[in-house]
Amino acid sequence: MTGRQRLKAALWPPRVTRAQLIVALLLFVLGLGLAIQVRSTSDDSVLRGARQEDLVRLLDEVDDRARRLEDEERRLEDQRTELENSSDQAEEARRQTEQKARELGVLAGTVAAQGPGITLTINDRAGTVEADMLLNTLQELRAAGAEAIQINDVRVVADTYFSDDLDSGVRIDGRAVSEPYRFEVIGNPQDLEPALNIPGGVVQSLEKEQAVVSVRRANKIVVDALRAAEQPDYARSSTE
Repeated sequence: MTGRQRLKAALWPPRVTRAQLIVALLLFVLGLGLAIQVRSTSDDSVLRGARQEDLVRLLDEVDDRARRLEDEERRLEDQRTELENSSDQAEEARRQTEQKARELGVLAGTVAAQGPGITLTINDRAGTVEADMLLNTLQELRAAGAEAIQINDVRVVADTYFSDDLDSGVRIDGRAVSEPYRFEVIGNPQDLEPALNIPGGVVQSLEKEQAVVSVRRANKIVVDALRAAEQPDYARSSTE
């Protein structure tokens, strides 16, 4: 082997020691840190070297963006308040509509009702009480402020009518009703009871016909006989 060949074999492949690898790695990290510092320094130098009017312009842009964000925040808050108010109004309108529907249902006899009132019971063992006497009783109760009335199992409404029947005695809205006639009446007891007991009034007139009449006040009267809601054949809402 010649001298050149021996020199080449000694140098290649290179033999790297552990210490040399550590030194190379440290030099790489140091170089990377210097590069980052130079980059950061150059960025800062851009602002330090900027003209005053450029800095003012940058500050104005930052202020404008902040104002736009504040305006957007106020706009969104206004929208939220408007939606909340709109929701409250819609809920209140819905509540009032439901309440009105219940009130109309009580008058129409399509929903049950309860409240203070009286119970009027007419026992007619002699069979002398006729339809017109019950009608007079109903009219007296209405005049005294009755709000809901039920006679036995029949709900009384605005167009309720009475008729005599030779077999059953009395019919209310075409339904046979037998004695004792029991009126469940919702209203102010302090108005209803005196109206029935006035001299020459309902109670005395019925007692003259040998009927036994009792009037009892109550804090809670339940009127739960219902009528089916009738659908008109021709009439329609004017808003349709």
